[in-house]
Amino acid sequence: MKVLLINGSPHENGTTAAGLSEVAAAIEADGIETETLWIGKEPIRGCTACFACVKKPGRCVFDGDAVNEILGRAEGIDGLVIGSPVYWASPNGALLSTLDRVFYAGGALFYGKPGAAVAAARRAGTTATIDALYKYFPINGMPIVPAQYWPMVHGRKGEEAHKDIEGMQVMRLTGHTMAWMIKAFKAADDAGIPRPAPETPRAWTNFIR
Repeated sequence: MKVLLINGSPHENGTTAAGLSEVAAAIEADGIETETLWIGKEPIRGCTACFACVKKPGRCVFDGDAVNEILGRAEGIDGLVIGSPVYWASPNGALLSTLDRVFYAGGALFYGKPGAAVAAARRAGTTATIDALYKYFPINGMPIVPAQYWPMVHGRKGEEAHKDIEGMQVMRLTGHTMAWMIKAFKAADDAGIPRPAPETPRAWTNFIR
Protein backbone atom coordinates (compact mmCIF):
# COMPACT_ATOMS: atom_id res chain seq x y z
CA MET A 1 0.00 0.00 0.00
CA LYS A 2 1.25 3.45 -0.90
CA VAL A 3 0.28 7.12 -0.69
CA LEU A 4 1.51 9.78 -3.09
CA LEU A 5 2.00 13.28 -1.70
CA ILE A 6 2.27 16.20 -4.14
CA ASN A 7 4.24 19.25 -3.07
CA GLY A 8 2.70 22.07 -5.08
CA SER A 9 5.02 24.80 -3.79
CA PRO A 10 7.87 26.32 -5.82
CA HIS A 11 9.92 26.00 -2.61
CA GLU A 12 10.82 22.33 -2.23
CA ASN A 13 11.57 22.54 1.48
CA GLY A 14 9.26 25.33 2.63
CA THR A 15 6.12 25.52 4.72
CA THR A 16 4.11 23.23 2.44
CA ALA A 17 6.80 20.56 2.68
CA ALA A 18 6.78 20.85 6.47
CA GLY A 19 3.06 20.07 6.58
CA LEU A 20 3.33 17.23 4.10
CA SER A 21 6.26 15.67 5.93
CA GLU A 22 4.19 15.44 9.13
CA VAL A 23 1.35 13.78 7.21
CA ALA A 24 3.78 11.36 5.59
CA ALA A 25 5.40 10.46 8.90
CA ALA A 26 2.01 9.54 10.39
CA ILE A 27 1.10 7.42 7.35
CA GLU A 28 4.41 5.59 7.50
CA ALA A 29 4.04 5.05 11.25
CA ASP A 30 0.89 3.10 10.39
CA GLY A 31 2.79 0.85 8.02
CA ILE A 32 1.98 2.43 4.66
CA GLU A 33 4.65 3.58 2.21
CA THR A 34 4.74 7.21 1.03
CA GLU A 35 6.36 9.09 -1.82
CA THR A 36 6.50 12.86 -2.16
CA LEU A 37 6.64 14.38 -5.63
CA TRP A 38 7.61 18.04 -6.00
CA ILE A 39 6.15 19.78 -9.06
CA GLY A 40 9.19 22.06 -9.28
CA LYS A 41 9.36 25.75 -10.01
CA GLU A 42 9.34 25.82 -13.80
CA PRO A 43 6.22 27.10 -15.61
CA ILE A 44 3.48 24.50 -16.05
CA ARG A 45 1.00 25.01 -18.86
CA GLY A 46 -2.71 24.74 -18.21
CA CYS A 47 -5.16 22.40 -19.88
CA THR A 48 -6.03 23.50 -23.44
CA ALA A 49 -9.06 21.18 -23.80
CA CYS A 50 -7.42 19.53 -26.82
CA PHE A 51 -9.04 16.19 -25.86
CA ALA A 52 -5.97 14.18 -26.89
CA CYS A 53 -6.21 12.40 -23.53
CA VAL A 54 -9.68 11.15 -24.48
CA LYS A 55 -8.03 9.09 -27.21
CA LYS A 56 -5.17 8.06 -24.93
CA PRO A 57 -6.50 8.05 -21.33
CA GLY A 58 -4.05 8.31 -18.48
CA ARG A 59 -1.56 10.51 -20.27
CA CYS A 60 -1.43 14.21 -21.15
CA VAL A 61 -0.25 15.15 -24.63
CA PHE A 62 2.01 17.82 -23.10
CA ASP A 63 5.11 16.26 -21.60
CA GLY A 64 8.12 17.53 -19.73
CA ASP A 65 6.50 18.51 -16.42
CA ALA A 66 5.06 16.77 -13.35
CA VAL A 67 1.69 15.85 -14.90
CA ASN A 68 2.66 12.59 -16.60
CA GLU A 69 4.94 11.72 -13.67
CA ILE A 70 1.91 11.84 -11.39
CA LEU A 71 -0.24 9.92 -13.86
CA GLY A 72 2.45 7.29 -14.16
CA ARG A 73 2.27 6.67 -10.43
CA ALA A 74 -1.51 6.92 -10.05
CA GLU A 75 -2.40 3.30 -10.74
CA GLY A 76 0.02 2.04 -8.09
CA ILE A 77 -1.13 4.22 -5.21
CA ASP A 78 -3.92 3.83 -2.65
CA GLY A 79 -4.25 7.46 -1.53
CA LEU A 80 -3.34 11.01 -2.56
CA VAL A 81 -2.33 14.08 -0.54
CA ILE A 82 -2.05 17.47 -2.25
CA GLY A 83 -0.17 20.32 -0.59
CA SER A 84 -0.14 23.95 -1.68
CA PRO A 85 0.98 27.35 -0.45
CA VAL A 86 -1.60 30.13 -0.42
CA TYR A 87 -1.41 32.63 -3.28
CA TRP A 88 -4.09 35.31 -3.11
CA ALA A 89 -6.38 33.01 -1.07
CA SER A 90 -5.99 30.25 -3.65
CA PRO A 91 -3.60 27.38 -4.46
CA ASN A 92 -0.42 28.00 -6.43
CA GLY A 93 -1.36 28.53 -10.08
CA ALA A 94 1.20 25.98 -11.31
CA LEU A 95 -0.36 23.38 -9.03
CA LEU A 96 -3.86 24.14 -10.31
CA SER A 97 -2.64 23.75 -13.90
CA THR A 98 -1.07 20.44 -12.89
CA LEU A 99 -4.21 19.15 -11.21
CA ASP A 100 -6.52 20.25 -14.03
CA ARG A 101 -4.50 18.19 -16.50
CA VAL A 102 -3.92 15.24 -14.15
CA PHE A 103 -7.57 14.76 -13.33
CA TYR A 104 -8.83 15.46 -16.85
CA ALA A 105 -6.41 12.97 -18.40
CA GLY A 106 -6.56 10.35 -15.65
CA GLY A 107 -9.27 11.01 -13.10
CA ALA A 108 -10.45 7.41 -13.35
CA LEU A 109 -7.08 6.25 -11.98
CA PHE A 110 -7.91 7.88 -8.64
CA TYR A 111 -11.48 6.61 -8.30
CA GLY A 112 -12.22 5.24 -4.82
CA LYS A 113 -8.86 6.32 -3.38
CA PRO A 114 -8.87 8.66 -0.35
CA GLY A 115 -7.75 12.22 -0.99
CA ALA A 116 -6.43 14.82 1.43
CA ALA A 117 -5.31 18.43 1.03
CA VAL A 118 -2.87 20.61 2.97
CA ALA A 119 -2.67 24.40 2.77
CA ALA A 120 0.29 26.42 4.03
CA ALA A 121 0.24 30.17 4.66
CA ARG A 122 1.81 32.89 6.74
CA ARG A 123 -1.60 33.90 8.04
CA ALA A 124 -4.80 33.76 5.93
CA GLY A 125 -6.41 32.37 2.78
CA THR A 126 -6.05 28.75 3.81
CA THR A 127 -9.72 27.76 3.93
CA ALA A 128 -10.34 29.07 0.40
CA THR A 129 -7.27 27.19 -0.79
CA ILE A 130 -8.42 23.95 0.82
CA ASP A 131 -11.87 24.44 -0.69
CA ALA A 132 -10.36 24.70 -4.19
CA LEU A 133 -8.24 21.58 -3.68
CA TYR A 134 -11.12 19.57 -2.22
CA LYS A 135 -13.16 20.08 -5.38
CA TYR A 136 -10.94 17.68 -7.32
CA PHE A 137 -11.77 14.77 -5.02
CA PRO A 138 -15.53 14.09 -5.06
CA ILE A 139 -15.93 14.70 -8.79
CA ASN A 140 -13.39 11.91 -9.30
CA GLY A 141 -14.99 9.53 -6.79
CA MET A 142 -12.39 10.12 -4.06
CA PRO A 143 -13.47 10.09 -0.38
CA ILE A 144 -12.10 13.13 1.46
CA VAL A 145 -9.90 12.39 4.48
CA PRO A 146 -11.14 14.26 7.59
CA ALA A 147 -9.36 15.46 10.72
CA GLN A 148 -10.40 17.54 13.74
CA TYR A 149 -9.85 20.91 12.01
CA TRP A 150 -9.03 22.37 8.61
CA PRO A 151 -5.76 20.85 7.31
CA MET A 152 -3.57 23.94 7.39
CA VAL A 153 -0.20 24.99 8.74
CA HIS A 154 1.13 28.48 9.31
CA GLY A 155 4.56 30.06 9.01
CA ARG A 156 6.75 31.95 6.59
CA LYS A 157 9.33 29.15 6.59
CA GLY A 158 9.30 25.42 7.22
CA GLU A 159 10.84 25.71 10.65
CA GLU A 160 8.08 28.11 11.68
CA ALA A 161 5.41 25.69 10.49
CA HIS A 162 6.80 22.99 12.77
CA LYS A 163 6.07 25.36 15.67
CA ASP A 164 2.38 25.49 14.71
CA ILE A 165 1.41 22.93 17.35
CA GLU A 166 -2.24 22.69 16.38
CA GLY A 167 -1.47 22.59 12.67
CA MET A 168 1.03 19.75 13.13
CA GLN A 169 -1.49 17.87 15.24
CA VAL A 170 -4.01 18.14 12.41
CA MET A 171 -1.37 16.92 9.95
CA ARG A 172 -0.73 13.83 12.04
CA LEU A 173 -4.42 12.99 12.37
CA THR A 174 -4.85 13.49 8.63
CA GLY A 175 -2.07 10.98 8.02
CA HIS A 176 -3.40 8.44 10.52
CA THR A 177 -6.93 8.78 9.13
CA MET A 178 -5.65 8.35 5.59
CA ALA A 179 -3.89 5.12 6.63
CA TRP A 180 -6.99 3.88 8.45
CA MET A 181 -9.24 4.55 5.47
CA ILE A 182 -6.91 2.71 3.09
CA LYS A 183 -6.81 -0.30 5.43
CA ALA A 184 -10.58 -0.18 5.97
CA PHE A 185 -11.23 -0.12 2.23
CA LYS A 186 -8.88 -3.05 1.71
CA ALA A 187 -10.63 -4.99 4.49
CA ALA A 188 -13.94 -4.35 2.76
CA ASP A 189 -12.49 -5.53 -0.55
CA ASP A 190 -11.12 -8.67 1.11
CA ALA A 191 -14.53 -9.31 2.70
CA GLY A 192 -16.16 -9.18 -0.71
CA ILE A 193 -18.03 -5.93 -0.11
CA PRO A 194 -18.21 -4.32 -3.57
CA ARG A 195 -17.33 -0.67 -3.97
CA PRO A 196 -19.93 1.52 -5.69
CA ALA A 197 -19.17 2.08 -9.35
CA PRO A 198 -20.41 4.77 -11.75
CA GLU A 199 -23.35 3.87 -13.93
CA THR A 200 -22.61 3.10 -17.55
CA PRO A 201 -23.03 4.63 -19.98
CA ARG A 202 -22.31 7.92 -18.27
CA ALA A 203 -24.87 10.63 -18.89
CA TRP A 204 -23.65 13.99 -20.21
CA THR A 205 -26.33 16.65 -20.01
CA ASN A 206 -26.34 20.33 -20.87
CA PHE A 207 -29.27 22.69 -20.84
CA ILE A 208 -29.19 24.04 -24.36
CA ARG A 209 -31.98 22.88 -26.70
